[in-house]
Amino acid sequence: MQRIVILLVKGGLASTAILPMEIFQSAGTLWNALNGVPLESRFEVVTASADGAPVRVSRRLTLTPELACAEVAEPDLVFVAAGGLEFETMVSKPYDPVASVAENAAVLPWLRRWHGEGATVVTACSGALLAAEAGLLEGKRATAHWGLAGLYAEHYPNVDWREEYLVTDCGDIVCGGGVNAAADVSLYLVEKVCGREVALKTARSLCIEMPRTWQNSFTHFELRARHEDEAVLAAEHFIRNHFAEELKFDAVASHVGMSPRNFARRFKEATGDTPLAYLHGLRIAVAKQMLETTQTGVAEIGQRVGYLDPAFFRQLFQRNAGIGPSDYRRRFGRVAA
Repeated sequence: MQRIVILLVKGGLASTAILPMEIFQSAGTLWNALNGVPLESRFEVVTASADGAPVRVSRRLTLTPELACAEVAEPDLVFVAAGGLEFETMVSKPYDPVASVAENAAVLPWLRRWHGEGATVVTACSGALLAAEAGLLEGKRATAHWGLAGLYAEHYPNVDWREEYLVTDCGDIVCGGGVNAAADVSLYLVEKVCGREVALKTARSLCIEMPRTWQNSFTHFELRARHEDEAVLAAEHFIRNHFAEELKFDAVASHVGMSPRNFARRFKEATGDTPLAYLHGLRIAVAKQMLETTQTGVAEIGQRVGYLDPAFFRQLFQRNAGIGPSDYRRRFGRVAA
């Protein structure tokens, strides 16, 4: 069982602490309870503040933790809620990252310590600011609220801020974008730790959506490869925008200013996949999303993601997923009680 600490911080938005707490608590339990099957808790969840004292989120709300940071024993995951300035201050004056960090400076040594001991640090929204100040995002991709990421980039230029992503995953650091991305990143981690079926049951028991599926399909696929080859990144972007078309990789190479041979070599070096394997993986990721969320026929889904031959689509899907598309839909499209 994974031990996760929800780190309560001053200011910010309480939902980015409360919603993750409820999601992680519900994994393996709430669906089971609603359907009369044995509970299988997947996370041990505790809440903590720097000194164990209540933290004021706004003039309307104060949150009381269970523990002080010093009392937290060897967490596997540390979830940093959005924090810093109280809402009334944040919206009435120009946003000041320095002041926001100062409000929660006491948690920074704990973030460094826990991370150094092997815990995965997870942030939601402006929680990424504290991870950046703690030095945990140097040279890594990260995301935060779209309205703040540009400002954070000015203060932390060595972080690769990607505000367009709902979730970034560098293994030891996972970031969620805006306020609702607290749910996205939580369910993303439930799926990563516990598997797709547990994540689906958790989401449905709470009557919330899985991580926004269109972006989530790309997130899962794209984050397998971490590289800094800008030409290959441009090629990935082009492929994602045209994945359902009859792509010619010579044209993709020309689009990013490379010869076909050089493009194939650099793409494989950067992503670990050939361009064709990358395209197939992306198409199958989108097909999975459609099987999970729609009743569209299997053959039509194959056509929509770029395969005119239904038999070839089924064969490729089987090779990728280990089961055929119809079996995948039965397993993940509708969770049986």
